[in-house]
Amino acid sequence: MIGLNFSLRELLTKFEKDIQAEIDAHNDIFKSIDGNRQKMVKALGNSEEATMLQHRLDDMNQRWNDLKAKSASIRAHLEASAEKWNRLLASLEELIKWLNMKDEELKKQMPLGGDVPALQLQYDHCKALRRELKEKEYSVLNAVDQARVFLADQPIEAPEEPRRSLQSKTELTPEERAQKIAKAMRKQSSEVKEKWESLNAVSSNWQKQVDKALEKLKDLQGAMDDLDVDMKEAEAVRNGWKPVGDLLIDSLQDHIEKTMAFREEIAPINLKVKAVNDLSSQLSPLDLHPSLKMSRQLDDLNMRWKLLQVSVEDHLKQLQEAHRDFGPCSQHFLSTSVQLPWQRSISHNKVPYYINHQTQTTCWDHPKMTELFQSLADLNNVRFSAYRTAIKIRRLQKALCLDLLELNTTNEVFKQHKLNQNDQLLSVPDVINCLTTTYDGLEQMHKDLVNVPLCVDMCLNWLLNVYDTGRTGKIRVQSLKIGLMSLSKGLLEEKYRCM
Repeated sequence: MIGLNFSLRELLTKFEKDIQAEIDAHNDIFKSIDGNRQKMVKALGNSEEATMLQHRLDDMNQRWNDLKAKSASIRAHLEASAEKWNRLLASLEELIKWLNMKDEELKKQMPLGGDVPALQLQYDHCKALRRELKEKEYSVLNAVDQARVFLADQPIEAPEEPRRSLQSKTELTPEERAQKIAKAMRKQSSEVKEKWESLNAVSSNWQKQVDKALEKLKDLQGAMDDLDVDMKEAEAVRNGWKPVGDLLIDSLQDHIEKTMAFREEIAPINLKVKAVNDLSSQLSPLDLHPSLKMSRQLDDLNMRWKLLQVSVEDHLKQLQEAHRDFGPCSQHFLSTSVQLPWQRSISHNKVPYYINHQTQTTCWDHPKMTELFQSLADLNNVRFSAYRTAIKIRRLQKALCLDLLELNTTNEVFKQHKLNQNDQLLSVPDVINCLTTTYDGLEQMHKDLVNVPLCVDMCLNWLLNVYDTGRTGKIRVQSLKIGLMSLSKGLLEEKYRCM
């Protein structure tokens, strides 16, 4: 136990002062008596009074020495207690320095790092600091408790006594030293307690922030790394695509299907992108700002995903346009049916129309069909209507090369295209497919007479003029059959039977 009870210490101090005062007051008398004792004893000779005087002088000398020893013992005890208090005070000062140093180290760790490695270092520092605080806890609490025990019976401000004039101004009595130590100890112990509690509270709160931030940032980093892997795989597939212009026309449909399947395959990546962005948005409430490297990685992932989506859509669009313009169902091959200054074009419902760049006009009729109509008008001078009609039909038949088409061949074409329901509506591409099959067969037998693009386009034009004057882009199967069979080669009775 460091301190004496204050009342006992006060009594000992007062008693020591009183004894010292008495000793100082009687010191000259004692020295005088002690110096003359031999003379007094010798003057009495060998009498009984001389023996008694000698005995009393010896007793006085013994008591005088005991009194001085007692005073010295009390003073030594007070000085030893003061030395212990000084050591405790030094210990408190060392603790304050240590607490200040740890507080500065903790402040230097703030704010939260912006990436996993930085936060990991802060996390490790937190753990190390908490271990140090745990190890230092006994020393701090013991020092504070010892100071509390000593200060328990101390007055708030110990009274100061005037110094003796004989003492140096720089020299303090044990009482004054004890009072000075008590005053310093009260301040230092209070400061240690406050700093200890503050450091524990701040470090605990900081550790919670670091733990939560590290968890969130690890989740974000893991999600970004996972997303990056998926993006690299998808980009590798995209980078392996050939330019649409280098693809075979017959493979366009297959590439369209593969591209659409790829678009469905990468759709889940969008959910991962949203998840990454959601995790990033959760960092702001934690006062956590991602590092420049991490922010760039996040921006890069978002940009790569957008570019991947755009590239897939653009590639699919190019494939579909190429398939539309050059595929089996396209009308591109029919563009050669006209010559400059004419250009064949297609309306939104796939119905063809023709542009004259010289006159800057458009029309529904093929230029050759217009010439045919003019030539048919020249036949109006034929006198008899039956002859006139027959001649016109014959001229139309030959212009469309349908005079080369066998009736049986026509039926086979209809069966090939599964045109069994007469009320079924056909689109323009469907009609073109049927006509292309028909004229391809004729071309094989009459290469010099049949121009497939011109014949298909002319025949389509005639069918639309007869059965779709409003250019809706739809013709019934029965109308197509009647049109082709009526102008094909064969007997009239056979044509009626086929219809």
